[in-house]
Formats: sequence, structure tokens, C-alpha cells
Amino acid sequence: MHIPDAFLPLWQSAIYWIVALVFIVLALRWAKNELSEDKIPLVAVLAAGIFAIQAFNLPVAMGTSGHLVGGALAAIVLGSPYAAVFILTLVLIIQGIIFGDGGLTTMGVNILNMGVIGGFVGFYGYQTLNGVGLNRYASAGVAAWLACFIAALAASVEMAIAGTFPLVPGLIAMGTYHAAIGIIEGIITAAAIYFIATARPDMLVESTPQEAAA
Repeated sequence: MHIPDAFLPLWQSAIYWIVALVFIVLALRWAKNELSEDKIPLVAVLAAGIFAIQAFNLPVAMGTSGHLVGGALAAIVLGSPYAAVFILTLVLIIQGIIFGDGGLTTMGVNILNMGVIGGFVGFYGYQTLNGVGLNRYASAGVAAWLACFIAALAASVEMAIAGTFPLVPGLIAMGTYHAAIGIIEGIITAAAIYFIATARPDMLVESTPQEAAA
């Protein structure tokens, strides 16, 4: 899902960078207001875990790649989509600058896809599903699948607008791969929420007072 340099015209990349910067500023404000000392180790663990799961790339037709995202997990655990934007921005900067994974000019669009779309779809999908009666873990799993799948479709549309590849073949290729990859992401996310809720419920922002006391 990392869009490399040269896949988008520079002027389009600049537009995506401007939009991404708005969300990055909001994410930094979230970090300033919400990121207490006890949460910093959790953010570090989530960032390291997301970096690791994104390292397993599958080549997708027409030159891009498919992989797990992790935005939904970060947003659900920390209770805000801006947490996903914050963490994914850190991960993508390290990947792009140090490891050459994803472009520098296209880092803005990658932050939008994985951090913003992944985080917001994951968080609000989870909130909606949980609110209509689906249990916490199933809600997290389905929301993570949606976050992965929709972010991949967004990347397809962006590359189609850029003329990198045709829209329909791009949607089919990216959508098919990430529909399958999203199942793995959903299972990992649901399992992670389960283990955290069981071992350290106080670490979940949404924890009830009874869970935190336990």
C-alpha cells in the first residue's frame, strides 16, 4: 500500500501533503493533550508492532504492494483516530527515510491512506459496531478489516487519478489483495484487544472503571 515516488505527479503529492499536514497538526495536539507518561511506552510498543507487521509486503499487480496497516489497532487501543495518525506518521517517516519503503514525495498520501483513513475508519467502525451490540473483539476485527480494505481502495483511486494505472483493474487488484490481507489484520487486531483487555484492561482508553480496577 506504500505508494512510491514517481507514482504520482509532484503537484498531486503536494496537495496530499497539505491535507496530511492538517491531520498531523491535529495528531500532535492530541499527543500534547492526551499522551501522558504512562501511555508513552504503549505508543512505543504499538509503533514497533505496526512497523513489524508492515514489513511483510506482498507485491500487487502494477507495481505497488499489499500489507497489514495497523491504524485501527492504534486508534482503538488509545481511544482516538488521531493516535493512529500520530503513530503511523512516525512509522512511515522511519520507513521512508531510513529503509526506503514508500516515497518521500508521496509520504503525505501514504499518511492519509494508512494513518487518516485507516485510523478514522477503524475507530469509528469499531465504535459503530460496538454500539449496535457486536462484542468488543468482533467489532475490532471487522473495523480493522474495513480500515485495511478502504485504505487500499483509496490508494487505487489516487493512483488512477494520477494516471498510474486504470481505475477498475487497480481497484480489483488492490481490493482483492487487501480483502484477504484484511482478514489477517482483523484477527490480529481482535486478538491484541483481547489480550490487552484480559491482562491490562487499564491500558485501553475505553475501559470501564470495573475493568480498570480488576
